[in-house]
Amino acid sequence: MRVLVVGGAGYIGSHATRALRRHGYEVIIYDNLSTGYKFLADGFELITGDIADPAKLAEVMKRADAVMHFAAHAYVGESVENPRKYFQNNVEAALTLLNTALDTGVRKFVFSSSCAVYGVPLTVPIPESNPRQPVNPYGASKLFVENALEAYDRAYGMRFASLRYFNAAGADESGEIGELHEPETHLIPLALAAAAGKGAKLQVFGTDYPTPDGTCVRDYIHVNDLAEAHVLALEQVTKENEPLALNLGTGQGYSVMEVINTVERITGRAVPRSIAPRRAGDPPALVADSKRAQQVLGWRPRRSLQEIVSTAWKWMQRRA
Repeated sequence: MRVLVVGGAGYIGSHATRALRRHGYEVIIYDNLSTGYKFLADGFELITGDIADPAKLAEVMKRADAVMHFAAHAYVGESVENPRKYFQNNVEAALTLLNTALDTGVRKFVFSSSCAVYGVPLTVPIPESNPRQPVNPYGASKLFVENALEAYDRAYGMRFASLRYFNAAGADESGEIGELHEPETHLIPLALAAAAGKGAKLQVFGTDYPTPDGTCVRDYIHVNDLAEAHVLALEQVTKENEPLALNLGTGQGYSVMEVINTVERITGRAVPRSIAPRRAGDPPALVADSKRAQQVLGWRPRRSLQEIVSTAWKWMQRRA
C-alpha cells in the first residue's frame, strides 16, 4: 500500500513516515516546507506542494491508496491572534485535501487531531466521550475536520481515524530526526535549551494551580509511540472497520516542575527559570484516557518521560 503523508517533512509526520516504512508501506511525502525541513524527508520521495493546490495535489493523490494528514498550523496562541491563517489552512485547505482524496478514489484517511477539540474537560483523565467544545481557533479547526470526516464517511464511505493526541515530545532514538520548530513553544525543548545555555531562561507560567506543586500538569507522549499508533490506525481503517476517534496519551500526567526536574537529572545541568503569570486558557491538568486506543489498536505507549527527555537531549546535542 502506498501512503501519501501530507506534512511528512514536519516533526510528527517525519516520525510517522519512518514507522510506515518499518511496517512495509510505500511512502510519498507532500509538504510545502513552510514549517517542515527537507532533510527530515531524506530517503523518501518528496513532492513540494501545498494542500491548497488541488491540481498538484490530484497528480500525486492518484498514486496513493491512503492519506495521513499532518499539514496543519498548530500554535494555540497564534490561532487566537491570527484565526484567518488557521481557518484558511486547517479548514479550507484541509477540505481541498479531503475532496481531492474523494475525487481520486482514496477512501482511507488518518487525521492528526488534538485534545484541543475538548476545550476545558469535564473530567481528568479525559475520555473520548468528553464533549468537544474547543476554546480557541486551533481546536475549532481540528473539530471542523473531524466533523467533515464523519459526514464524508456517512455519505461517501470515507473510512478514517481521528487521532487526538496530547503533548507530543521526544525524538527518534537514532538521533537523526527530532523536534524542530520555529519558534519553539514546547516545554521540553525549551527546558533543554535553557539547561544547555542556548536559550532564554525558561518561563514557568503560573505556580498557583490546583495541582500537587502548583504548576500545570500535562500528558507527554513520545513521538515514536504516536507514530506507531498512526500505523496501527491505518491498519484498522484498511479493515473497513467503523471510523475511529481515539485519544493518544500515556494516561500519566507530569507537572511543569516534574519535567524540569527530569531535564536536570538527564542533562546534569540546572534549568535557569523565572516565574511568570498564568497564561489565559491554560487548564490546570490535561491527561488522556487512552484505554480505547489500547483496546481497539492493541497499542500501548512504551516510552517513559525519562526516555522522552533523553532522546530529545540526544537530538539537541547532535544538532549543536
